[in-house]
Amino acid sequence: MTPIMQINLQPMYTPSIKTKTTSLKILSTLNEKNNQTNQNSLVGKVKQLVLTKENRTKLNTYQDREFYTYPRLVTHVDNGFISILTNLYRDRLRPNIEILDLMSSWVSHLPSDVKYKRVVGHGLNAQELSKNSRLDYFCVKDLNQDHKFEFESCSFDAVLCTVSVQYLQQPEKVFAEVFRVLKPGGIFIVSFSNRMFYEKAINAWREGSAYSRVRLVVQYFQCVEGFTEPEVVQKVPSTIDAKENNNSLFDWIMRLFGLMSKSDPFYAVIAYRNFRIIHDD
Repeated sequence: MTPIMQINLQPMYTPSIKTKTTSLKILSTLNEKNNQTNQNSLVGKVKQLVLTKENRTKLNTYQDREFYTYPRLVTHVDNGFISILTNLYRDRLRPNIEILDLMSSWVSHLPSDVKYKRVVGHGLNAQELSKNSRLDYFCVKDLNQDHKFEFESCSFDAVLCTVSVQYLQQPEKVFAEVFRVLKPGGIFIVSFSNRMFYEKAINAWREGSAYSRVRLVVQYFQCVEGFTEPEVVQKVPSTIDAKENNNSLFDWIMRLFGLMSKSDPFYAVIAYRNFRIIHDD
């Protein structure tokens, strides 16, 4: 009877070890998949707020729709700024792509000789937007009241925001929404200068310096999971003559409000919607 018992014990012992090892491998694989799922669920989400409640305040507390009731068919930056911006668009935006021009106006500053598949405009004044010849169609929406767009996810190859980011009171949510409508690999270009409607700009922008404003926009990108590391492009006048150095306080205030311009500094912060999340370990 002893040999028979030895033969029967052998098959019972071996499967026991194999089953335990297989279970550990399955458990490990499930944990990896769950971790990956958790990471993917963070894509496009706001990781942390950049602005405090006070930072978001404006001097003019009336709704933005009232402020922009009447069309302003003027350019809010000088020709030098516009030239740099147009060349940047020419360099970064491929032909035949779909573009969302965020917080747009009667002009988009896109290269006139480049054809795009579709350019959609967004703004607060329908009269201004209707005069923009580059737009295939447009929508009117106050992003400080409702940051959600009706566009499907992954709808655009590029999103542009020109000299308007300073008016966003919920920039973190807006940047997350831009991420949602961008296709993987899509680009978001935010450009600005030192001009603004002072009473409509948020406190963090009004009280900031050129450097702090650039850092602020960089942080807007960084607070949303999934954007690439922001790239900063700046073209600041390198020479200022003695006459300009001796300008009066009145001249300085006029330039601050965009009522008088000599040479507008150019700033752009650029990032892409990443194909996958990259975590720094």
